[in-house]
Amino acid sequence: MNEKNLRKFYPLLFISLFWFQSPPEGLSLQGFRIFLVFLSVIFSLLLQQIPMALSVLGGLIFSTVSGLITIKAALRGYGDSTTWLVVNAFLIAGVIIQTGLGKRIALLCIFYLGKTMSGIGYALCCAELILGPIVPSNTARGGGILAPIVDSISRTLGSTPSNKPEKAGEYLHLIGAHANLITAAMFLTGMAANPIVSKAAYDIYEIEYSWLDWALGAIVPGLVGLALLPLFTMYLAPPTISSIKPVRKKIKQDLKKIGVWTLPEKNTAAIMIMMVSLWVTKSLHGVGTTTVTFLGIILILFSGSASWENMIKNHKAWDTLIWLGGLLTLATTLKDHGFITWFTSYLQSMLIDFTPFAVFILIVMIYFYSMYLFSMLTAHIVALASAMMIIATEINFAPIVMISCIAYFSNLSGCLTNYSTGPIIIYFGNGYLPTLKWFKIGFVISLYHLTIWLGIGSIWWRIIGWW
Repeated sequence: MNEKNLRKFYPLLFISLFWFQSPPEGLSLQGFRIFLVFLSVIFSLLLQQIPMALSVLGGLIFSTVSGLITIKAALRGYGDSTTWLVVNAFLIAGVIIQTGLGKRIALLCIFYLGKTMSGIGYALCCAELILGPIVPSNTARGGGILAPIVDSISRTLGSTPSNKPEKAGEYLHLIGAHANLITAAMFLTGMAANPIVSKAAYDIYEIEYSWLDWALGAIVPGLVGLALLPLFTMYLAPPTISSIKPVRKKIKQDLKKIGVWTLPEKNTAAIMIMMVSLWVTKSLHGVGTTTVTFLGIILILFSGSASWENMIKNHKAWDTLIWLGGLLTLATTLKDHGFITWFTSYLQSMLIDFTPFAVFILIVMIYFYSMYLFSMLTAHIVALASAMMIIATEINFAPIVMISCIAYFSNLSGCLTNYSTGPIIIYFGNGYLPTLKWFKIGFVISLYHLTIWLGIGSIWWRIIGWW
């Protein structure tokens, strides 16, 4: 058996080494062992030797076979409304891509806004902003819809990875990649793992951090971040091109090629608008976020925008069902077996000499820059989001602000590396920027995000009464 195959069994070896050890004082044996299972799943996610869903499912089955939980308890995460919110959003996102609506929105944004290089940058930001609330896979949104368009535009302008990448390709790929992370941070449905943060907020703080709460806190710093990104990136990777007329012609040809709006596109667009409207006005009618996604699916099917047979072929939705439902089960089990309470008590004595604001800044910095150690946003969220919130419960600091910083920085921290998430890997993989330059620019953009979200964001959160 080669080294690669052996790595698949490293998480199991990890459990075996610690399984029969005595738990720390104050923690039950079951709490200790379910924590070991949780850590082994995270370890497997970091190794990336087997699919994420299989890693999580393996952890659940191991917990059941070892007697830590019953099979009924192992399956409860699959009935959670948070899980189905993301699954339904994935199904709807598949329709947006299949009907061509996503590509049309991107091309229209570029056609109307892309009259200069910075204009194309703004068009990419605009397309991300429109698709962000509805397409929960930032990989599908950034890598599947926009990245191919960005690469095509770059080549049309005479900029390829091997020939004058600085002419246009570097600039456009940086805009596309980092705009994707901003829109992922702005919406609960902007990235598949975001609901894990929302669920943690409820489990630890007993605060229902809804779609509207998430978007309300992010709207001002998010829009500022998107508005300044094309200009800021101009200084980091200035394009050397003088004219973008070839792109204008190509986009016009592409729009002619896809033709007039089809009925499925019109219906899907109308349903998207309806869903976002219902999410924003939840306080008026009381219809839950997940219920709205079920309604959207029913309307899409009854309108004929997609068939049930085609919709259920969206394997990403069912893959997400397995890993997200399983992770929610493991997180809930940690709480049920007393690990959260034990960990909170342990931290209490360590924070006594720090001011609340100092602890807040420490949490934010550690959480943001620890992303260097992770190879995917989801693993970073699963490993540290709850832990950071638990630490924050021991300080007298606005809980909604703490939750929001964890939520938003869970995505924005992806700017640091070229391996943080699917769309980043795809944009970097197109080959327009060398690794070292990507890391240098990524660090500068991390300072950009922290300045906007902790600066302008904190002012906005004060205005809306969050602290």
